Amino acid sequence: MDSLVNQTPEGGESVAPHIEMYISSEPFPQEEEQQQKSGNPLGGFLPLILIVVVFYFFLIRPQMRKQKELKTYREALQKGDRVVTTGGIYGKIINIADNNVEVEIAHGVVIKVDKFAILKDSTDLANQK
Repeated sequence: MDSLVNQTPEGGESVAPHIEMYISSEPFPQEEEQQQKSGNPLGGFLPLILIVVVFYFFLIRPQMRKQKELKTYREALQKGDRVVTTGGIYGKIINIADNNVEVEIAHGVVIKVDKFAILKDSTDLANQK
C-alpha cells in the first residue's frame, strides 16, 4: 500500500496510482488477427465474384439470348406475317424495306414502322393461351 501513496511537500499523503510503462515487442492480439486474415487475398473477393457469376447466369445471359432471338425474328420477317408493334398495334406486313416495314392494321389503313418496333408474331400470342 505504501507504493501507491505519495508524500506531498506539506507532509500529507496523496493517493495517486503508480503507473508503470510496459513496452513489449510482441504485437497486440488485434494485429495478429489482421496479419492472419491478410494471408489469403482471394477470400475477400470471393463473395463479390460469386455475385457477378449469379448476375451473369440469371440476368445477363437470358437477356442476351432473348435479344438474339428477337434479332433473328426481325431478320426473318416476310410479307403476310402477322406482327405486334411496341405500341401494341396488331397488323399484317404488306411491304418490307431496309429498316422500315409497312403494316396493315385495318382494311386500307397502312402504317410505316421501324423494324425495331416489331416485337413478335401475333400468332405466338394465340398459341400461348
